Amino acid sequence: MDQLDQRILALLCENARMPVKDIARQVSLTSPAVSSRIRKMEREGIIARYTVVLNPQNKSEINALVSVSSLPAQRDALTAALQEDPQVQKCFHVTGSYSYIAKVCCPDMAALEHLITQLQTYGQTSTQIILSTPVDRPAYGYTKEE
Repeated sequence: MDQLDQRILALLCENARMPVKDIARQVSLTSPAVSSRIRKMEREGIIARYTVVLNPQNKSEINALVSVSSLPAQRDALTAALQEDPQVQKCFHVTGSYSYIAKVCCPDMAALEHLITQLQTYGQTSTQIILSTPVDRPAYGYTKEE
């Protein structure tokens, strides 16, 4: 992947619906050349999917990070529980004091409390409610200027 691919990715991360002709103009390539590069990145798995990012200011949900420390014997069951719960948006297996950190989105405080109580059956938890997101970079940190 070269710098042109990185610039194309940055533009797609900013707006996945940006027309190819606009991308082509910004990276100084033809539209067919940009389309070819995008298809190649899709085939190679560099671009895994396209998605919609909702504006958090338009939602009244509770977003939080829930850290869970579990014993090795509990990890498969914990992982299954995290995968099955639709409130769990992402889950990271991490080093340090906790085994997993889950980013969750619950409709209200009662739902968050219920989720935490469920996760406590697998080990100790620590929860941080997300107040805001002052840094939200596109995937892989690509920027248009590169």
